[in-house]
Amino acid sequence: MKPWIDLPGFAPQPCNVRMTASSVRPQIIRDEGVTVVVFGPEFEKISEDRIASVSEALLQAAEADPPRVVLDLAGTKFFSSSFIEVVFRLWNRLQARDDSRFALSGLDRYCEEILQVTNLNHLWKTYPTRAEAVRGVNS
Repeated sequence: MKPWIDLPGFAPQPCNVRMTASSVRPQIIRDEGVTVVVFGPEFEKISEDRIASVSEALLQAAEADPPRVVLDLAGTKFFSSSFIEVVFRLWNRLQARDDSRFALSGLDRYCEEILQVTNLNHLWKTYPTRAEAVRGVNS
């Protein structure tokens, strides 16, 4: 038995575009001179299958000029330890630059709890909204 239906007069065409979890990247925008990495609804869960695209975006953000970066995680409900490692690398790169600033915004209660358990909430400032984080990074 075939897992498809043959329709008269219809010939399936090959599709060269294949969307995979790793091909979707977070959006990078500028807001009042701050580089903001926006994790939209497709990043509700950031696990191993997303790390490659996330790493790529965060490495790009690490080159921001001025070195002021906000990660907007309003669309994220879960992230893995691999994500924390990549964020830590971003933060380290920023710390090596003069006048760098970094913050997280829009954290879900579960994600906030992970930062507390790992004590990263003492390293990284968090804000309820992107707008507040941008203001905080600029002050």
